[in-house]
Amino acid sequence: MNAHVPSSGDLARPAVPTEVRRARWAVSLIFFLNGASFCAIMPRYPELVESLGLSNTAFGLAIGLGPIGGLLSGLFAARLMGGFGSARVAVIAQVIASTSHLLVYTAGNWLWLALSLALAAAADAITDISMNSHGMRVERRYRRSIMNSYHGWWSLGAVTGGLFGAAAAQLGLPLWAQGVIGLFVFGALAAGSFRFLLPGHDATERTPAPSAVGPSAASASEVPADAAPRGLRIAGMSLRALGLVSALGMVLVFAGSTEDAGNTWGALFMHETFVVSPFMAGMAFVAMQGAQTIGRFTGDAVVDRLGDRATARLGALVGMTGMSLALLMPSPVMALIGFAAAGWGVATLFPAAFRAADELPGVPLGVGMTVVGWFARLGFFLTPPLVGALADALTLRYALWVVPVYALGILLFSAVLSTRARCASA
Repeated sequence: MNAHVPSSGDLARPAVPTEVRRARWAVSLIFFLNGASFCAIMPRYPELVESLGLSNTAFGLAIGLGPIGGLLSGLFAARLMGGFGSARVAVIAQVIASTSHLLVYTAGNWLWLALSLALAAAADAITDISMNSHGMRVERRYRRSIMNSYHGWWSLGAVTGGLFGAAAAQLGLPLWAQGVIGLFVFGALAAGSFRFLLPGHDATERTPAPSAVGPSAASASEVPADAAPRGLRIAGMSLRALGLVSALGMVLVFAGSTEDAGNTWGALFMHETFVVSPFMAGMAFVAMQGAQTIGRFTGDAVVDRLGDRATARLGALVGMTGMSLALLMPSPVMALIGFAAAGWGVATLFPAAFRAADELPGVPLGVGMTVVGWFARLGFFLTPPLVGALADALTLRYALWVVPVYALGILLFSAVLSTRARCASA
């Protein structure tokens, strides 16, 4: 009579082995380092622009050309993971990224800056895809959503890096010294994380148990992949699967473009529009990433209840409203609120799109994430030159009206995301 009857919560949260918990912390550390290592540079952008004598257009072009490295290297991510495993690829690529960031800090001319950014973006693209792929392995072991928490650690790393860069700028720390510190600290921690990642082939967890989380793309068919008609296939995908993956990629084009507004232009916007101190200028980036961090650490619970699609659309509306008010009523405080709203609005989109792409039926291992990641880099490539040209022709205040336009794109393409509450299938 007094026997314990397992609750739905007991069934939804099975015990997680210690090695899997360690792997989760190791993956989280890589996400943190990936965010911190590059985002420490961004508060120093005004100093780089001034030291090199660049216009907004020239600076935007350098930033925009950088992701070409990511666009090219990202195409090889699936092959690299297939040969070496996502754990090894993620760690090595992050160490290379930390090394290439030193070249950005020491850039002596426009070409040097553009090439070093391209190398950094190339390493970052491979790190991004491989750490998300390994994170999906761990999530399958957990049998519940944890992907948003990984990206929360990325945002926390970005905030930490942003604060470090802003404080270094305020204190007058030489750019090269900041780069050397980052190389040794971030590179060493990345290398040390490898021993705690999951061993074995990346396909080990691909066949989920009956209680595991199911596919997150509502548009994806429930029919097994091998039952689908064998028509024209590109990269192992049917045209329908390719269309779904491309739509998921477009979500990240607009999400990444929104992030770029704060990452690339936030400090410059504060500096040019309000003539604030270097530390205060860096707070635009910190506000966006800080709000994004909160959104990602709370995002798993929200997505479990609302589904990815409703969460994405709610976030797009919040970001659109906040940034529009900041541009209509410009002041330092309103600017920080606007960037924070934009950051919170896109908080769950990267984990949602990567998860959906990895779980789509009929998509080969690693290919969905590679394609979606490639689209995200396309957004990072196209938007900085656009905003830079608009800023020179108008002002940064008017150029940043592209952010509410990006929110409209998210509203449109988020239809491919899941409507299903994930806790029901946990």
